[in-house]
Order: sequence, then C-alpha cells, then structure tokens
Amino acid sequence: MKKRKLGKSGLEVSALGLGCMGLNFGYGPETNKEDAIKLIRKAFELGVTFFDTAEAYGPYKNEEVVGEALAPFRDEVVIATKFGFEKGKTDLGLNSKPDNIRAMTDAALKRLRTDRIDLLYQHRVDPTVPMEDVAGTVKELIAAGKVKYFGMSEAGVESIRKAHAVQPVAALQSEFSLWWREPEKEILPLLEELGIGFVPFSPLGKGFLTGAINAHTKFDKTDFRNVVPRFAEENRKANQVVVEKITEFSKSENATPAQVALAWVLAQKPWIVPIPGTTKINRLEENLRAEQLTLTNDDLKEIKEAFSGIEVQGARYPQHLQQRVGR
Repeated sequence: MKKRKLGKSGLEVSALGLGCMGLNFGYGPETNKEDAIKLIRKAFELGVTFFDTAEAYGPYKNEEVVGEALAPFRDEVVIATKFGFEKGKTDLGLNSKPDNIRAMTDAALKRLRTDRIDLLYQHRVDPTVPMEDVAGTVKELIAAGKVKYFGMSEAGVESIRKAHAVQPVAALQSEFSLWWREPEKEILPLLEELGIGFVPFSPLGKGFLTGAINAHTKFDKTDFRNVVPRFAEENRKANQVVVEKITEFSKSENATPAQVALAWVLAQKPWIVPIPGTTKINRLEENLRAEQLTLTNDDLKEIKEAFSGIEVQGARYPQHLQQRVGR
C-alpha cells in the first residue's frame, strides 16, 4: 500500500488506516478478542501501518486488544490513541486536566504494551481547561519520549490555532465523507495553511455509504446509531438517494460503493488518511482495495454534479453530543 505524510509533521502512514473502535465500542456487541486480533493482524498483513484507538473505547478494552494484536510488529506500525474523558467514560464528561493527561498516557502505554504513543489526540476539546495547558502537557510528554506526535479530534478553528502555537499539531481527526462535508468550509483550508494532516473517521458514513443499510435495518439496542438523527428511519429512507448515486457510479468503475466513497476521500488532498473501521475481514479487504482506485478529475466532477442537488437529511449527532464538537 502507498504511504502518505500527515501534513508537514513528517509522520508517514499507510494511505488507509484502520479505525479499531467498532471492535469493542459503539456499534453493538463487541467482537470476541481472538477475532479482533485476527482482523487487526490481517490489516497489517495487507499493508496497513496506521491503527486508531482510544481509552474511551470500552473503556480501555480496545487499547488492550490493539496493543496485544500489534505487539509482534510494534516498530513497523503507528498507533494513535486519545485522552479527554473522565475515567475514560464518555458519559462522565470531559477531563483534559494536565494531571489526567499524564495519568492516562502512562496507563495507555501499559495497555498498548509499548514505550511510546506515536500519535496522542485530545479526544474532544475541554472548555474548562485552557488549550495552552493541554498542548503544553503533551509537549512535555513528547520531550519525555512517551509521545511522538500531538493530534486533536473534532476541534474548532480557534482551538486548533491555539494548540498549534504551543505544540505543532500533526493531525486533526474529524468526521468527513461524501455525506458529511462540513470540514470543507473552514477546517480543511486551516489544515492546509498550518500544514496539519487530516484523519477522517466514518469515511463510509457509519456504514451507510456501503449500501448495506436501508430504512428497514434494525440496529442492536447498544448500537450508537440508534440515537443519531441521520439514522432515524425516515431519514435513512430519504438519504437512500445518496447510496443510489454512489452505486450507480461504482458500476462504471467496476468497484463497490464503499471503494468509491473511500477513493473520493483519498482524492481530496494528499495529506488526508481515512480510517474506515470494520469487524469483518472480507469488508477489510474490500475497503483496502479502494487505495488502488484512482478517480480522475472528470470522475470527481461527475460525482460533484451528481451530489450537488442532494441535501442529506438528519443531524450527524444528537444535541448533547453535538455540543462537544467544533469547539
């Protein structure tokens, strides 16, 4: 697989990474440990060198699984994890106090079976802690050799600028896909200006852009999508037109809708590295083949025109979670 550099940081990773969250968190019952390890190792075998986790996924379980899976080839991969919630639990609220960042980092190093975290993200901006203190704490951890690069997740323009002035931000992680293009307005121009890489999560629209979900799909009661307005039954029905357009185009490319959706994200900027997640090896193999699909300028123009008249229905987060993004 080709490699990409995340902005001007020098951090080089595979063009597609693996988002590991769904193995333990967010999308229904967790994958059993052996299968999760098998999937992560298969991704490495297929050329993936960039793996994304967080203390909040579980909490803690996902870091443990990722650490065990990658231990045999630790020096050949880049591991990203995140801090920023009280005791790693999203429902207990935010905590980016310096002491908590330090404690979480030490604990994550043990869970990940490593002596350094390649990319440490602030999971969500904590409005009670000055951004200068957060970036300053990560800067100290980098100086101590515990962390190599600093990242932010779902942060707004002002927070990114403040952090970057204290400790250069290597990457911003936020949602971005053919059906969520909000970052194009302010975030992507800012990242280009500052030389920061972009790591889109949910590049397949939380599974919707694969065509495997429709208005009749029933999610497990523990599945996060049950509370996402965009996944309400009437919105799924209305948004089916998005999948139809991608499916139509994918046939002309002899590709799958998922591959077209990922190739589109890859085509936006050379410093963008999407991290699709999956629990199935056949889907993993399908996703990774997207890296071989090159969309021409004519292809991108055709996709742009096809989507210009579509207004996706439903917010991407319920209100209580929306308050935590873009700060």
